[in-house]
Amino acid sequence: MKALFVAYQDTNSRTWTPVARLTHDGKFYHFAYTRGAKNLDGFIPFGRMNELDAEYVSEEIFPLFKNRLLPKSRPEYKDYLNWLGLDGVDHDALEELGRTGGLRATDSLELIPCPEPTSSNQYEVYFFCRGLRHMSADSQARSLALVKGEQLFLTKDIQNISDGMALILRTGEPVTLVGYVPRYYSAEFSRLIDLVGADAPKVTVEKVNPDAPVQYRVLCKFSAPWPVQFQPCQAGSYEVNSALRIPNSN
Repeated sequence: MKALFVAYQDTNSRTWTPVARLTHDGKFYHFAYTRGAKNLDGFIPFGRMNELDAEYVSEEIFPLFKNRLLPKSRPEYKDYLNWLGLDGVDHDALEELGRTGGLRATDSLELIPCPEPTSSNQYEVYFFCRGLRHMSADSQARSLALVKGEQLFLTKDIQNISDGMALILRTGEPVTLVGYVPRYYSAEFSRLIDLVGADAPKVTVEKVNPDAPVQYRVLCKFSAPWPVQFQPCQAGSYEVNSALRIPNSN
């Protein structure tokens, strides 16, 4: 079952907290709040989904998420799917939202896909380089010269005052910075590196989109062996109440 977590960014601390989970079982969409929503001071539920201990079920994707999908009627829709590296037919809404993060300028939410082991027992996620718009002209030019399959390397940005877990992406020799790993993956990637060793995980360029907005410029893939008993998105703020009830539709 595919899952996306809704992360909320606190306007003061700038930290991200998972507050809800969306899953799709092939027929129905399921939405539930996590422990993060209960523990976050001042958290306001989304729209009509206002009960923190309820599970919401729908055949259609909920408006909170539908509004973050590009309508198929938009003239740039075909180019958009190409930027995301998705097939025009063989993909679903959760996959699309997982690639884009569902970002909107009007709120402080981001959608985090929860990885599942591949058939070869690999941890594998796709993401776009972040922060490239704030980097030098040389970095932006180098990002356009990246090619599919090129390896990128992770470096801890230990003096980053806004994110102590930040991971910078750099090229091989000559070294050029080409962006950051999305903040919500930094801690998990670091955890995997500790578990499987620094040489096992690989970051490779999946796609370069010269004609795309900068946030969709460089699509990368992170892959690593899936450690024994490794369970992402399970504990703490990610945990969903085990005693959910279906709310009264009236």
